[in-house]
Amino acid sequence: MPTAAAWSWSAVGSASSTTGRSSACGSSCTTSAARTSRTSASSRRARGSGPSARPAGPRPPPYAEDVATASAPSRAGRLLNVGRRRFGAWQPTWSWAADALRSFVTSFLALAATFWLLPGDQADDRLETLALLAGLVLVLGAVLRPLLSRLTVLTGTVGLLLVGLLAQAVVLGAALLLIPSADPFSPGELLVASWAATLVAAVVNWLFDASSDEAFFGQLLRQSVRRTRDAGADGPGLLVVQLDGVSLPVVQQAIAAGTMPAVSRWLRSGSHELRGWHTGLPATTPAGQAVILHGDVHAVPGFRWLDKETGRLLVMHSPADAAQVEHKMSDGRGLLADGGTGVSNLFTGDAPTPLLTLSAGRLPGHDPGSASYAASRFGLVRSLGLFLGQVVTELYQARRQRVRDVVPRVHRGAGFVAMRGLTTAVLRDLDVTILADQMSRGTPVIYVDFVDYDEVAHHAGPTRPESLTTLSGLDGMLDFLDQVSREVGRRYEIALVSDHGQAQGSTFRQLAGESIEEVVQRLAEEHAAAPGRPGEGWLAANLLLAGAPADRRAVTRAARSLAGGEPDAEQSVTSDEPGLLVAASGSLAHVYRSDLPGRLTREQLDALHPGLVGGLADHPQVGLVLTRRADGAVVVDGGGGGWRVLGGPAGPADPANAEGAGPDPVAGYGPRAEADLLQLSTRDHVGDLVLLGAHDPALGEVVAFEELVGSHGGLGGPQTEALLVHPREWDVPGAPGDVLDGPGLHATLVGRLDRLGLRR
Repeated sequence: MPTAAAWSWSAVGSASSTTGRSSACGSSCTTSAARTSRTSASSRRARGSGPSARPAGPRPPPYAEDVATASAPSRAGRLLNVGRRRFGAWQPTWSWAADALRSFVTSFLALAATFWLLPGDQADDRLETLALLAGLVLVLGAVLRPLLSRLTVLTGTVGLLLVGLLAQAVVLGAALLLIPSADPFSPGELLVASWAATLVAAVVNWLFDASSDEAFFGQLLRQSVRRTRDAGADGPGLLVVQLDGVSLPVVQQAIAAGTMPAVSRWLRSGSHELRGWHTGLPATTPAGQAVILHGDVHAVPGFRWLDKETGRLLVMHSPADAAQVEHKMSDGRGLLADGGTGVSNLFTGDAPTPLLTLSAGRLPGHDPGSASYAASRFGLVRSLGLFLGQVVTELYQARRQRVRDVVPRVHRGAGFVAMRGLTTAVLRDLDVTILADQMSRGTPVIYVDFVDYDEVAHHAGPTRPESLTTLSGLDGMLDFLDQVSREVGRRYEIALVSDHGQAQGSTFRQLAGESIEEVVQRLAEEHAAAPGRPGEGWLAANLLLAGAPADRRAVTRAARSLAGGEPDAEQSVTSDEPGLLVAASGSLAHVYRSDLPGRLTREQLDALHPGLVGGLADHPQVGLVLTRRADGAVVVDGGGGGWRVLGGPAGPADPANAEGAGPDPVAGYGPRAEADLLQLSTRDHVGDLVLLGAHDPALGEVVAFEELVGSHGGLGGPQTEALLVHPREWDVPGAPGDVLDGPGLHATLVGRLDRLGLRR
């Protein structure tokens, strides 16, 4: 039952120390936040690290800062420096005193409630007994948790689960053995008591303690300093943080609104620059990570698609499918190939150490970061308390949307409630713990994906308050990683990227009264099927289950069934019977004749289904239909009889481009739409015909083929407007206002690693 409120006086002491997030604290934190910011800036100037000015490239000795580093304080000295900076920025206030008193009362209430609920008289209820118990848990936890963490590393996944489940009971049991007035607990009572007290205190803390993140980050920072060896890894390093689904306009709005003060400080100080990069089609996480990590623009045509050669439907929340795609596109020289680590990604980027990576298929547990997360009183226990708090918050916010009749909106069911808590609490805290561990050990290049915003925005809307609130939490995490970068051996440069944006809009089913599969079936006069597995929202669960064998334990099979809808067995969809398959990815859909090999031409489609293309093009919720003629020309059809040829045998400059009639179906999707559609047509496994959801330029809304109010995959709105925040000294092609493409972004990151001497 160890929690910040129950017995962590170190947490109370650091409760008011901020990480630059004054919006989370209130008036009493504003002064200390500013002081922390000034201290951070002076520290960066003195050491030449952090997001402020860092020397570009490897350090040619002798640097003046090398002399300072050579005589740098020992590990104990660095710990003292961290403590001095954190506590030097803190001053007692009435607000702090109220928080401390509330935390103290909460801990006693949690212990008292636990003992009262258990049968028998396990301990007397005197105040001094509870105080003694809290003190003993503090001391014994400090002694036992490092041992439990090491045990977790040795035993792997099994140890991770056992330590996460039993660590609280072990500490509480040891403390109770030292209290003479306590009667023996049975193992079951001990487990129930530890978790009951933990969850009560954690939920109360989450509801009332604005400094819970600061206490968590403070604990991780102290661990990082202790782990960094005096003569450990030195030189430059690169940390790339992916803010999944955050578009350039959204981050600009968040900065202007004060939601992301740390990122705002980086940009306004001149240490970093903000620019956009254009994702093209498809605007999905698999395509984004394929180009960022591997430089590939051909292997991924969506989030789900049909491989006609094998007859399998590939879905990018499946570990087996992700591994198959990476095997095809990897050349062994991905972004992370030279000693890098990937965390919570779809693909490894050829990292020697992929952690929580879907394509690698390995469960957490063997790495020290996961072990520390399981054993720490600020780890799994805290995350479960936050998880419950997120559940309560989601239930309230979903009801608020219904009461206010907010439009557009979608049903926010139990599955999303669970996934929101998992992504914004459990997975985020686990990722941060792993990152701090990897940075303290000197990993040269790290790439991590945080899915908090993307998950919430899918169901709440990209610019709705609950979605933007996740950016505040991510900003605090970035400020913490900045602090870690100044305390570890390597001088990490921190860059931010996103893989795509999101566009808001009502769903196809809401507007049309039927699904896109039903429309295709009616127009084609053939059976039309759609994959029945959940979409990108369940990716976080599959990241945590990536390495679990689907055919062994019943619990694993049940978890996979919940996360993926069905086991990971191959999905064979081809048959001798005529039929159409619709594979939707947000506002993009590929349609296949699954019984016929190869990509069908426009002429073949018209012969097989004379009314299909025209009927779909005239549907008010379909923006355009893309097909390919027998001569290789890409044809786009839209409403009102409008059509246009985008390319011919000689490419986009071919005179065949002049072909067309009626309203231009591409015009409403922006100046890059034609190039994006042509590039999509060159990708592997593109559908026999491709659909884009209708786009309303006035509202910036897009129709999604899935039941998501915030969608991406196609064109329209900010779906393709991703972001890049990089240190000012980087060599990035073009002027600061220019927009990169995917290959240009990959080349920029690889080039920076070359410049830093981290690329072999």
